[in-house]
Amino acid sequence: MPSEEGAVFALVDHLFRHESGRLSASLVAIFGPGKLDLIEDVVQEALLEALRRWRFKGVPDNPTAWLTQVARRRALDALRRDATLRRHEPALRDWIERNAYARAYGELDEQVRLMLMCCHPSLPAEQRVALTLKLVAGMGTGEIARAFLVTESAAAQRLVRAKRAIRDSGASMDMPEADELEPRMRSVLETVYLLFNDGYSASEGDEVIRRDRFEEACRLGAMLVRDERTASPAAHALLALMLFHASRLETRSDAEGGLLLLEDQDRSRWDRGLIVRGFHHLQRAASGDELTAYHLEAGIAAVHARSASFEETNWREIVSLYDLLREIKPGPVVGLNRAVAIAMAKGMGAGLAELDAIGPLERYAHADVVRGELLRRAGRTKEARACFERALTLPCAKPQRMFVQSRLSMLPAT
Repeated sequence: MPSEEGAVFALVDHLFRHESGRLSASLVAIFGPGKLDLIEDVVQEALLEALRRWRFKGVPDNPTAWLTQVARRRALDALRRDATLRRHEPALRDWIERNAYARAYGELDEQVRLMLMCCHPSLPAEQRVALTLKLVAGMGTGEIARAFLVTESAAAQRLVRAKRAIRDSGASMDMPEADELEPRMRSVLETVYLLFNDGYSASEGDEVIRRDRFEEACRLGAMLVRDERTASPAAHALLALMLFHASRLETRSDAEGGLLLLEDQDRSRWDRGLIVRGFHHLQRAASGDELTAYHLEAGIAAVHARSASFEETNWREIVSLYDLLREIKPGPVVGLNRAVAIAMAKGMGAGLAELDAIGPLERYAHADVVRGELLRRAGRTKEARACFERALTLPCAKPQRMFVQSRLSMLPAT
């Protein structure tokens, strides 16, 4: 792909991820949740038209406004094609006449309402999250499939069932009653967390970070705490977690794009402003009685954020936080991270014993990388080499592959 064309594609992709949720929310407010397929088509057509025109005519001065104008025009076309939609024309024209960029400050943003609608209780949890990722975060079906570790066909079916359930349930963009709000918020936060994780630790591709997804997760998290009805302690905790990680985003890779561990990062480049904001939201998160996984993960990130150096990290405090996290959120990923913390606090032998207790994790490259690194530090070269070589046979992102290759090169010849 020529570089100029590639730049256009990257810009459209970036704008689409940031603007699709806003456009979808406005159109759902006009046409209603029963027309989700139509709304998806309108937003997708705006993207495709941008790709076609910008490659030949150049990117307009205000690409966001251009996308909005096309979406409006496509929506009007839909009205003309379908007589049953014409009753929505006054609402659509009212939207067109309004300044599309004006935000109704003081009222819950339409995108938050859309997230809450997608998390309607009539939908199973996995359908809620998938639909939110599709409509609000602009993720494609293939991307959602990879996030859930299912086939693209299964993800597509999940979305079809979710849209049908939304239509049949009579869901609306109205604010849920108090007794419905809490369970819906749990799904909303789960969606934002999934988006954050997918952006911060890319499992495929050439980059350490998927910046667009990471930034979208932070944007949605900030939106949730802006309104007192959705600004729960858990929402503040999740935002704190994302801000702590955002503070060190620029130091996670070296000049060649390889992954840098915490101990190799230049802490003088960590963004202190984001760390201060992280601690602010962590403090706000302490206002309730509930202790969530977001609180504990943010607490672990806070220990790293306040440590002057890797050597001064309070690993015993981190282990105690992981102990609590394991009770709330048992699973192999937490187990692996806890084993690393134990290795740092008590020695490599203790960490390896924890890994043994987790058991084998088949076809999971990260598990082999973690074990290989602890073995390397313990001086068990032959076993470390076997782990790193096995990791290279499994699917993983290019930066992780580069990291493993560099570790193999550090091992003494046997």
